[in-house]
Amino acid sequence: QMVLMESGGGSVQAGGSLTLSCQASGDTYSRNSMAWFRQRPGKGREGVACIYTVDGSTHYAESVKGRFTISHDNFKNVLYLQMDGLKDEYTAMYYCAAEDGFLTACATEAGPYNFWGRGTQVTVSS
Repeated sequence: QMVLMESGGGSVQAGGSLTLSCQASGDTYSRNSMAWFRQRPGKGREGVACIYTVDGSTHYAESVKGRFTISHDNFKNVLYLQMDGLKDEYTAMYYCAAEDGFLTACATEAGPYNFWGRGTQVTVSS
């Protein structure tokens, strides 16, 4: 089993920056793809960025390209999401997720991910 715990959320003004972290513990060796998702009030869960830890390749949702950067520290087992130029519409609960090691590329669809953190709240105000 893998346990994921997010941190780094908070309140920030529009245009500001935040860095989210996700510490993985337990059976961390088997995951290939990790991702960040967000869920805004009244909306479904949306994938914003993913990273294939095998080769470091990444993928971003169009809405965050150029503003968000996902990275992973293989030694510390920490997933990061650097968020710059934050907008009001980025206000959401942000979750990190990992899968069991079956993917051959990272994905921003929720289906393949079976390990989830509890989320960290990001609030952007103008």
